[in-house]
Amino acid sequence: MNAKLRHRTWLALGTVVVLSTAGAVWWLIFARASAADAVTAPAPLLEHVGAQVVVGEGSPLRRTLAIQSVAEQVVEVPFALPATVEADTARLVKALTPLAGRIVSLDKRLGDPVQRGEVLFRIDSPDLGQAISDQQKAKAALALARRALDRQRELGASDIAATREIEQAQNDFEQASTEFARAEARLTQMGAGDPHAVQGRVLAVRSPITGRVVDLSAAAGAYWNDATASLMTVADLSTVFVTANADEKDLSSIFVGQSAQIALDAYPGDSFAGKVRYVGELLDPDTRRVKVRMQFDNRDGRLKPGMFAKATFLSKSHRGLLVPLTAVVQRGFNARVFVETQAWRFEPRVVQLGSRIGESVEIVAGLKANERIVVKDGVQLND
Repeated sequence: MNAKLRHRTWLALGTVVVLSTAGAVWWLIFARASAADAVTAPAPLLEHVGAQVVVGEGSPLRRTLAIQSVAEQVVEVPFALPATVEADTARLVKALTPLAGRIVSLDKRLGDPVQRGEVLFRIDSPDLGQAISDQQKAKAALALARRALDRQRELGASDIAATREIEQAQNDFEQASTEFARAEARLTQMGAGDPHAVQGRVLAVRSPITGRVVDLSAAAGAYWNDATASLMTVADLSTVFVTANADEKDLSSIFVGQSAQIALDAYPGDSFAGKVRYVGELLDPDTRRVKVRMQFDNRDGRLKPGMFAKATFLSKSHRGLLVPLTAVVQRGFNARVFVETQAWRFEPRVVQLGSRIGESVEIVAGLKANERIVVKDGVQLND
């Protein structure tokens, strides 16, 4: 029993020694780790000295902040306006029927090319027959009145005819001349002044321009009685307009000769360069907008009237300050930049922003040329 007791006593003493040694080792390790942490604790990111922010010598922000000088440069502010492609109205003709009648033939169909003077369609009209008859009657009456006047003048020269009879013959001749001129004018208005354009009661309507048939509203054999409705439209689309609609606020930035880039949904990735040719003189009373027209060569036919487009203009150039968007830090309702006053000392300054240009923005107030500002990670200073 005594041997077992001694064995247990020595075993307990050994356990106590082992535990004490382990505790001492763990305490030593913890003490050394605490001392190391105390030595390697990071320096504060920044310090505030009054209204300024100081980045300390040991701060990791010194490795991430980017600072650059602000230089004055030429600024052209782009702005975009909605636009549409339009045909040149001076190169577009709506062919009307000058009189009611039945369409005998369509000499040109939708999409056909047309040369100036070519026949578009032919129409048979009773009104044309009546107008031709009136013209022929007026012509015969004029010839009769001319012969009567000549005869009275010959008799008057021989003192046979009275002055009153000569004056009456002169009056009849003038009336006949007037009636003939009226009949001729009516035929001309109908488009039948050229004898080659008329065959009996059939009138051939010809194109006044060279172009292409872009709209057709009738068929051969149909009866047409609306003299105000277009039967066929011929357009020369070798030149078209792109018309933008400018608000009143944009008028100060738009001028004749201004460069513009046109983008269309039909051709993504493509752009068409043009210049402003005309700025409207009047505002539309309903939309309060002004039409701005740019002329484009369209001999390849890519621009179709009615297409929607976006016109991007460049305002008149001026000297200004552009900074990267990353330099501007928003705080509340204010936009701020951090201006370097000394090495690694910055002053937060409220600025007034102008237009955005790509990845930059114009500063219109609050900053001077050649001042150095934080252009990267400035938000780290905004606490």
